[in-house]
Amino acid sequence: MEQHVVVIDGDRESRDGLVGILSSEFGYTCLEAQSAEEGLRLLRRPAPLLAFIGDALPDRDGMQFLEQVLEQHPLVSTIYVSEDGSGSTILRAFRLGVLDLLSKPLDRGEVTAAVGRMRSSEVPNNRLADLTRDLRAANEELRLRLQELNTVYAIGRAVTSLLDLSQVLNRVVEGVTYTLRAEEGMLMLLDPTSDELYLRAAKDMRDKTARNLRLAVDDSAAGRALRWNRPVNLSGDEVKLTTGYLVKSLLYVPVRAAERGVIGVLGVANRSRSQRFTRRDIAIASALADYAGIAIENARLYREAETERAKLHAILGQAEEAILVVDEENRLLLCNAAAREALHLTSADMDGAQGPPPVEAVVQASAILELFADEQEGGGAVHSEVSLDSGRIYNAHLTPVGGVGRVLMLQDVTHLKELSRLKSEFVAAVSHDMRTPLTSVQGYIDLLAKVGPVNEKQERFLARMETSLRSITDLIDDLLDIRRIEAELDLEMGMCDLRGVIDGVVQRMRPYAEDEGQDLVWQAPPSALQVRCNPRRMAQAVENLVSNAIKYSNAGGQVAVTASEDEGHVFVSVSDEGIGISREEQPRVFDRFYRGKSEDVAGIRGTGLGLSIVKAVIDKHGGRVWVESQPGVGSTFSFILPAPDAQT
Repeated sequence: MEQHVVVIDGDRESRDGLVGILSSEFGYTCLEAQSAEEGLRLLRRPAPLLAFIGDALPDRDGMQFLEQVLEQHPLVSTIYVSEDGSGSTILRAFRLGVLDLLSKPLDRGEVTAAVGRMRSSEVPNNRLADLTRDLRAANEELRLRLQELNTVYAIGRAVTSLLDLSQVLNRVVEGVTYTLRAEEGMLMLLDPTSDELYLRAAKDMRDKTARNLRLAVDDSAAGRALRWNRPVNLSGDEVKLTTGYLVKSLLYVPVRAAERGVIGVLGVANRSRSQRFTRRDIAIASALADYAGIAIENARLYREAETERAKLHAILGQAEEAILVVDEENRLLLCNAAAREALHLTSADMDGAQGPPPVEAVVQASAILELFADEQEGGGAVHSEVSLDSGRIYNAHLTPVGGVGRVLMLQDVTHLKELSRLKSEFVAAVSHDMRTPLTSVQGYIDLLAKVGPVNEKQERFLARMETSLRSITDLIDDLLDIRRIEAELDLEMGMCDLRGVIDGVVQRMRPYAEDEGQDLVWQAPPSALQVRCNPRRMAQAVENLVSNAIKYSNAGGQVAVTASEDEGHVFVSVSDEGIGISREEQPRVFDRFYRGKSEDVAGIRGTGLGLSIVKAVIDKHGGRVWVESQPGVGSTFSFILPAPDAQT
């Protein structure tokens, strides 16, 4: 057979140079073409030994023409001749499959070397047919593998993009049937109530078979795949089914859910072919079964999330409390009907043009915005009593929630405040009206000893009457004090030295402590503690704490009073070594009329209002009071007040 080469280049100088070198050096017959169209005609003749493709073609881009030649004539050894010797051109040419690349202007030595490399790698003619057959087989195998990858990719994308479970599972079954070139496909899920597998999705199954297909887990190939958690691959005589579903080859692979284990099987079957499914078929089916498990689990989780969302929506919708939820940037995420009514918000307020609106853009109540400012400054939950323009009063709690933002809950306490006001007015009126008859009783008790002699028994009765009268009088005084404090009567504020206030209380209470066998210790700070307060009310609060510490301590104990200033706040503590307070009772010790339930306090005189007065005084001064206690060890009552710099 005549050996010839084809030179295709629109550059005449380059074409003539190549022809001269190939003819003189190697004795090749050269066929020339100056256009792509003419070159394709020459290549369709008996295959040339070698083809030179130039980049200067009048009717086609050189690189595009090279790609076309290599695709249509893969067995022709091709050398690309280019004026562009850049790295990207070289890399692209070799990726397309050229044997070599020459740069213009041509050099005889480079051309000779390139042809020499080509001749050393030539394949004998008797192997061309084998290579062609092998190449076609490899191309077909590559096509099938690409088809498999595309199927797996498409189903994986469907799992992540579709919410319709039936649609996803049908695609899985169609994909496994098509990719494995099976005649039928099915996906069966476990019914835990009957321990049977029922058909969930199918491809090319007979209608009657599909309608009636239920397989017992204990007596089926599908059941073995589920129980053993591994593929079951049967062919020929191995296929023995008792359900009437007769096939010649069958493959089942388990379908797994992340949290529930094996929940079903994915299967393919052939009725006419008995060829066994390959390992690659099993791997592909297993991958698609995993996608099915993910889709089923995603659908389950989505249903659960939707159920919980519906419950939350119903709860928030029916809740009487006003609830707002904002994200970490204070953008309004949720606002229930009660909150919209309380804050006069509309649905339009919730729909910002650029997403959820900032809370300060839609909420006009300054008291609410101050809560958000306080939470951002302090970094923790805040609560306060706020009054809105509507005249309603709310108990507000703003709580940070990790990963979400903040939740504001407003509880309408207007009616409770009104009841409290009416109760306080009633107690104050009754207490005031009781003073006159009690004063008369006290007067007559004092006169009894003066109008005539009384015996010893009568003296005991009079003493008890006077003690009881004093208890009633103390109770009335305490009730009136609470009323005055809450109404801010006699509560004029001014700058004073808290150290001096405490010192006066300690001096007055020391004799009482000594009578009770207590050691009252006052650890006065070295410098003045300036606070803005009402000295009389502040002294009353400290005196109540010291009095309680002495009353609830055993003889021989110590009561210690300390005070200090730190970071813009003044701290005062009163500690004792007394009977202590249980953890269950500590939250209630500041409630009105509350007294401990233990036997240790039964015989101790008190009205149950002393600590309530302390809390009322401290609250009115912008402070906070709390208790730390351990039964049998003692208690420490502390309060904190803002220093003058913090109050301004």
